[in-house]
Amino acid sequence: MTLTVLTGDIVDSTRLDSAALDRAMEALSDAALVISAWDSAPCLFGRNSGDGWQLALGTPSRGLRAALYIRACLRRLDKTMTTRIAIATAEGQLPDNLDINSAHGPVFVSSGRLLDSISGHTHMAHAAGGALNATVVLADHIAQGWTQAQARSLCELLPPDAGPREDAAKRLGVSRPAVNQALWGAGFPALDQAIKDWEHPR
Repeated sequence: MTLTVLTGDIVDSTRLDSAALDRAMEALSDAALVISAWDSAPCLFGRNSGDGWQLALGTPSRGLRAALYIRACLRRLDKTMTTRIAIATAEGQLPDNLDINSAHGPVFVSSGRLLDSISGHTHMAHAAGGALNATVVLADHIAQGWTQAQARSLCELLPPDAGPREDAAKRLGVSRPAVNQALWGAGFPALDQAIKDWEHPR
């Protein structure tokens, strides 16, 4: 089957104690649980190699949205927290036991190899290169500037079934103008359009 796989690791994880790293991984796991509810297709998450993780999406078009949602969830937790993310879309097989560490196929190899090549100030990339990678790199640049307040609003509005901003404001306990200001500062209008074009290409 065609899958999109996100492979990542926590940036500068060596500066974190074990409790902080566990909190980061718990935030990733919680984010994956939310992402799994976006569609009826399979969605598997797993932690590996200490600060590493992987997410397999049975709905391939959700790659960019999922990556940005994960970044927002980590930034909401800690203003310095982020993760590298390598995105790949290709064929892969998910195991019957739903353990992603037992999954296999070209998409897992491609995503894993790409993660090994991400370095410096870039924290996200797409294995396809070209326009897809350009979109991801630009989205990464925007995401690196998010504040915690912006991330809290983004976590409410990035899911595909987010609903009205007024409802998000109520959940956050802030005013709707405050949510609008946070989203504007976070580059959400442009990111939202990029996500929509990614998921429904013309």
